[in-house]
Amino acid sequence: MSSKLLTDLGVPRQKVLIGAGLGLVASVLAACTTYGKKPEASGDTATTGGTAAELDNVITTTTDVPVGSGVIVGEVVVTQAAAGDFKGFSSTCTHAGCTLNEVVDGTINCPCHGSKFNLDGSVAQGPATKPLESKAVEVQGDSIVLA
Repeated sequence: MSSKLLTDLGVPRQKVLIGAGLGLVASVLAACTTYGKKPEASGDTATTGGTAAELDNVITTTTDVPVGSGVIVGEVVVTQAAAGDFKGFSSTCTHAGCTLNEVVDGTINCPCHGSKFNLDGSVAQGPATKPLESKAVEVQGDSIVLA
């Protein structure tokens, strides 16, 4: 709208700008209250193979963890040293608390000081001297969940 039209309607420009600003703020707040929320569980577990509580603990899927390797998902490392043998560990290095960043050539590696851990969480190469903290995981269907 042109300012002449607004003036003709008796609406001061300042009120139009304030109204537009309030509308924008309301839109942002509405978006923020729904962002990141998980959809409500429908209660139908036939297609998921588990309950809604189990779905909240899913870390990854069995197909995402190669045999003889592993994946790092957030605060958890999931390994599969042998087919079907899944183990979970903290992704925090026991040497200086850095976050582990890769699983390559059969070791879980720390970028900070070069510590490496075997797929069973034991130390493969220092300076770390303690194994990784275990995290209980279990397989439910094709999902790997925190137990």
